[in-house]
Amino acid sequence: MKLYSVPFSKLALAAGLSLVGSAAQAQTVLWAAKVVDVSSQKGTGKAPFSADKVLGAPNALPLGESNNEAWAPGKDGSSESIEVRFARSVKAQQVTVIENFNPGAITKIELLDTKGGRHEVYKNATPGPIPVAFRTLQVKFKPENYLTIGAVVTMNAAKVPGDNQIDAIGVANVDVQIVKQDFKNTASEVETVQMDSTLKTLGTNVNSKYTDTHPVISPDGRTLFFARQGHPGNRGGTRDPQDVWYSRLESGQRKTWGLAKNLGTPPNSPEDPNGLASVSANGQVALLIGVYVDGLMEPKGFSTSRHTPGGWSKPLKVEIDNYYNKDPEHIDAYLATSGKALLMAVERTDGQGGQDLYVSFPKPDDIGVQPDPNRPVTWTKPLNLGRKINTPGSDFAPFLAADDKTLYFASDGHGGYGKSDIFYSKRLDDTWTNWSPPRNLGPVVNSPDFDAYYTLSAAGEDAYLVSSRNGIDGSKDIFRIALTPAFKPDVVTLVQGKVLDAVTKKPIRAIIHYENLITGEEIGVAESSPVDGSYTIVLPAGVQYGYRAEAPEYIAENANLDVSAADKYSEKTQDLFLVPFKVGQKVRLNNIFFPQSKFYLQPSSFPELLRLVKILKQYPTVEILIGGHTDNQGDPALNVKLSEDRVNEVKKYLVGKGIAAERLKTQGFGGTQPISSNEQEETRRFNRRVEFTITKK
Repeated sequence: MKLYSVPFSKLALAAGLSLVGSAAQAQTVLWAAKVVDVSSQKGTGKAPFSADKVLGAPNALPLGESNNEAWAPGKDGSSESIEVRFARSVKAQQVTVIENFNPGAITKIELLDTKGGRHEVYKNATPGPIPVAFRTLQVKFKPENYLTIGAVVTMNAAKVPGDNQIDAIGVANVDVQIVKQDFKNTASEVETVQMDSTLKTLGTNVNSKYTDTHPVISPDGRTLFFARQGHPGNRGGTRDPQDVWYSRLESGQRKTWGLAKNLGTPPNSPEDPNGLASVSANGQVALLIGVYVDGLMEPKGFSTSRHTPGGWSKPLKVEIDNYYNKDPEHIDAYLATSGKALLMAVERTDGQGGQDLYVSFPKPDDIGVQPDPNRPVTWTKPLNLGRKINTPGSDFAPFLAADDKTLYFASDGHGGYGKSDIFYSKRLDDTWTNWSPPRNLGPVVNSPDFDAYYTLSAAGEDAYLVSSRNGIDGSKDIFRIALTPAFKPDVVTLVQGKVLDAVTKKPIRAIIHYENLITGEEIGVAESSPVDGSYTIVLPAGVQYGYRAEAPEYIAENANLDVSAADKYSEKTQDLFLVPFKVGQKVRLNNIFFPQSKFYLQPSSFPELLRLVKILKQYPTVEILIGGHTDNQGDPALNVKLSEDRVNEVKKYLVGKGIAAERLKTQGFGGTQPISSNEQEETRRFNRRVEFTITKK
């Protein structure tokens, strides 16, 4: 903001390697995201040759040489192994293992499904040295009904003397092959795809004869924020350089927007160019351009403001380590829907020239249990997104889709149709520096003039942008355009509801955490409204999620949602309940999972149980009764026995994590205490549960 005025082969580029295959289907490659178990390793933690070096895309180059960035077993055992998880599930038909040095020792590859099952897809009974310096071991097979979430690679290190190194483990849902190739960030790489739609003006309720710019659509698609320059309705009238305005959707089918209104003071002030960069998932927290001092905006960073019953709160500075911008008149930002990444367009000494795109992350210790408007999160030093995205020109107006990996941005350095064009790129891993080559959105979106500020809702159907084409009296206006499949982000599910006291049903202000139940990784954080407890989170497809609210003096009853097989956008309503931390209160452990008619825990139960361990360690005098329940199907006596076995398994896990056994009592109730009808499976499933009661505090 100026403060006054894919195909699979493209998506899998990594460290000089590309995966090449057909583009006729939705194509996904996943590299290992978490190490679950390893038999041995030459280094620990992030040290050379440690197990963590197998994570992410291949990077141990050049191939054929021992490399610090690859895993090497610490022993020459006959059954050395490593078990990994991927960030989300996929219906795989290929697994790839990069043996970057001394290959030939792999004896078995197993894929792990989302229900804990194992599937052997490769076996080699005669491991031994092979006459090549490195190997890309690719195993292809017909896709089965299960969804792959992890892999186990086993090797006989004794049969291949020396270090046996593995650089990366990946799965794909297409038939592909890996080829070695160098990629350079040149204009010839920019791929142009024409859109099959046309720009449609939002009409005079939004647009005016003055400059209307920088649209920001809420994730639910129902509120549009934007800026107006020199408009009579600005706080300072026509002399006011820029104010933030908003409009609400009146008709979903016709996409009719209501008459725009000034957002008010704060954040708008009579003499400053006020700008809104992004808004949280529930529309309650705004990221603003600039820092506010005594009510006046200074272009020295970013601020946040919260929506309250009396309007928007006083903007509070966003603290970013080592933040500076050499050109403060040109600045943009975007806060990811997950709350886990802050993108910004600034000019810094480590950039390519002009504005570059950077990302900062919240410091882990700064994400507390209680949302405190007077103590904002501190963010890490800005990280440059790299030369694939940034150019010697200006790269600005970042927008990260709700899938947390599809990036749209404006650039005048990538080449194109005019002064600045809008481009599309996919984040390929968690480094935030590995991106697919930017693709120009084509001549329908881009023109010989200025085109920028691309934004879209979580549904990913329509985009909003600024263009000077066909604007009222030649001004810059806001337009809508339908996305083609080539430019759509990945599918997500939007979840909305309220955070409520489980006893009184009164709304509670809380922090909502959502995580991958398979890997235990926290995916995002959000806040509930202090007024009515409402919240909104957006869950990218391909993952089994757990989510919960946290607030002082309460214990969360977690919810879960499996969108691992979701193939289209959807919305779900789910209230979250918090149980008062008092003796006699009962808390349901909704994210404890067992196979049908079995009592052993599935791995997706561990994040829930680890949180219970944390609570019990935080309050060492608390004692609980763990109760197990089934539905009423089958032999009542067997149901009681099954429920007893299940809660004893939970107790065994907690004791194994250091909780004294005498603090944990167990009881199996079978099907004698239903909380829902047993007449049909849709309601009967709620009766199969584990819960605990606080017996001593």
